[in-house]
Amino acid sequence: MSDPQTRLSDFLPYLLSITSNAVSDRISVEYHARFGLKIAEWRVMAVLGDLGGQTQRALVGATRMDKVAVNRACKVLEQRQLIARSPNDRDGRSHHLELTSTGRSVFDEIMPIALAMEARLFAPLGPADRARFKKLLEEIRELALAKD
Repeated sequence: MSDPQTRLSDFLPYLLSITSNAVSDRISVEYHARFGLKIAEWRVMAVLGDLGGQTQRALVGATRMDKVAVNRACKVLEQRQLIARSPNDRDGRSHHLELTSTGRSVFDEIMPIALAMEARLFAPLGPADRARFKKLLEEIRELALAKD
């Protein structure tokens, strides 16, 4: 029998990771079935839809995905004409990526689906609990990203 201090099921980073994956997987069922998008592709589209044009490097930071996953997602999205690449005037080694009009239409269709799923998944939490949960997640993310 494991020592309670070393049980994986009690390790908060593990619980956070598998919960996050379960939520992403559940939502992805909806947009994959309707739009053929994988999780990484939707994350890239979601960031571009929210923040506007970004470089691939900025997308790596915003999505917290590795650069290979972002690169693959961007290639698929570009082939499907959901995003477009344009030169970066400030840095000739990179490009700006942004949603095309088709990509924007897909984003606009997916967001209500994602928000409805969020509402269902977090329905057990009242508004105050949801706000506190969000604040706690933001604080934990900041601590995880802080350079000691």
